[in-house]
Amino acid sequence: MNVPDFDKCELIPVIAQDGETGDVLMLAYMNREAYEETVRTGRVCYFSRSRGQLWRKGEQSGHVQEVHAIYFDCDADALLIKVRQLGGAACHEGYRSCFFRQLEPATGNLRVVGTRVFDPAHVYGNQS
Repeated sequence: MNVPDFDKCELIPVIAQDGETGDVLMLAYMNREAYEETVRTGRVCYFSRSRGQLWRKGEQSGHVQEVHAIYFDCDADALLIKVRQLGGAACHEGYRSCFFRQLEPATGNLRVVGTRVFDPAHVYGNQS
């Protein structure tokens, strides 16, 4: 099988991982059209569940993801895409990774462990 099993599920989860460092950058979703565009262009395209449309990573921020490799899980219903993150940030909140908060088990509090790369207000205005 050379495509994800979109017959099983219209949207499949996609983990974006830095191809050099191995850092997990984000989790998003793809439909068939987003997957085909990603393969065709070599730049990651997702499906935005909140907007109900294709989301070309970096179309507003310039922080695009170039594809290094695409991996399928055993059921072909989830993907791992190793990317080159251009611009330094994958997260719309301006962090390199969307996983920039860590739970402190003793207190139950979240602690910011990432460094902000850009100010979302300057990139997105009030829509972030």
